[in-house]
Amino acid sequence: MTKYLIVNADDFGLSLGVNAGIARAHEVGVLTSASLMARCGSVDDAVAYALDHPRLSLGLHVDLGEWAFRKGEWAPIYQRVHVDDEGAVTDEVAAQLALFHELVGRNPTHLDSHQHVHRREPVRSVLRRAAKLLGVPLREYTSGIGYSGQFYGQTTEGEPLPELISVHGLLRILATLPDGITELSCHPGSDGVANTTYRDERGVELATLCDSSVISALNTLGIQLCSFQSPVVEALTA
Repeated sequence: MTKYLIVNADDFGLSLGVNAGIARAHEVGVLTSASLMARCGSVDDAVAYALDHPRLSLGLHVDLGEWAFRKGEWAPIYQRVHVDDEGAVTDEVAAQLALFHELVGRNPTHLDSHQHVHRREPVRSVLRRAAKLLGVPLREYTSGIGYSGQFYGQTTEGEPLPELISVHGLLRILATLPDGITELSCHPGSDGVANTTYRDERGVELATLCDSSVISALNTLGIQLCSFQSPVVEALTA
């Protein structure tokens, strides 16, 4: 069975530095897809790039807030809605989908969420309904598309794990990739990355995603790059 890999960048539109990193990883490296933060300040720049590069599949990175682990507990940096309020979450997801359509002129090719808030209810059910209505994959909840979050340079509490985003770390992920379709998330960035809980690691990710040995490994291991708009993926939600 063939191994297919979607390399998807989260946080597109977060800042000009993030946008530049995603663009370079797409043009020079192995990145095939991105997820747009429709309410962020650099979204217009991200959309302009995506429209000029139609091979980059563009999904919606639903943004309901961001939290950081501080003094032994999770504290909000910002919240757009309370994530336990199903009505508010439903309205905000609908608003972000409408904004995406207004900006891009079409529906997203896939859905996921900032800091994986859709792993918990009621956000999970809201996004599963939205994905079904749109006929697009939802990260971790679409049969036939596996997910790997191993390429991430921090623990869940924000402690650094630089070895996971090194070239060696990515090669190890590729070497154990299962048959079928897998989405690998990433967070590349260049100069001027916004002040978020994941900052310095973005440049390291970018260098790794563009490393020639990673590209060579795909060929050696028989891994085919694809995106959320590739026929093999679209067939799963048709």
